[in-house]
Amino acid sequence: MSWVHRYVQSLFRKLSAKDEKNVTKFITTRFGNVLGSNGSVVPFFKKQIAAGGPVTVTHPDIIRYFMTIPEASCLVLEASTLGNGGEIFCFDMGAPVKIADLAKNMIRLAGFQPGRDIQIVYTGLRPGEKLYEELLNQKELTMPTANEKIMVANVRENDYDKMSKLIDDLIRSAQKGLAFPSVKLMKQIVPEYQSRNSIYEQLDK
Repeated sequence: MSWVHRYVQSLFRKLSAKDEKNVTKFITTRFGNVLGSNGSVVPFFKKQIAAGGPVTVTHPDIIRYFMTIPEASCLVLEASTLGNGGEIFCFDMGAPVKIADLAKNMIRLAGFQPGRDIQIVYTGLRPGEKLYEELLNQKELTMPTANEKIMVANVRENDYDKMSKLIDDLIRSAQKGLAFPSVKLMKQIVPEYQSRNSIYEQLDK
């Protein structure tokens, strides 16, 4: 769960404690990748295929969850009607997709043969990149809603004043370019955050 979710949830609870009737109902959502959105791998692969390749994938076993723009939009809108304020909604993203298989299928759909007409090159995991995407959708961490594709995250409550101070400290540290202190603060804000394939793994020991 990101610091944004925690911050917004704690802000709502602080404001609602002061004026429960007139408080703005802050609701957040959490889900995987949206196909065709900014930064999506699909247009990136399209450009590489159009250029004749190679198509670059970081690791042969890397997987990610995907959702279409219409699916994501509909679920976000429905979540806004289900919430009473302070909820963190998680979406059922279905089965994860192997990025290497996505690349191969896109090459075939373009009329080429992967490995013959267009090569796939594995470049290695980037610092901090994970093989497996973690979504907060396990039954023990969520509660169901009226929509089987939308769940409410069951997370511990955070104190807004403490959260706000930590975030202010993080901003100041980042503005000074203090990498390790900044990441250490990030781990205080989100204790579940574990570094992977990164020099910051030592902060998890």
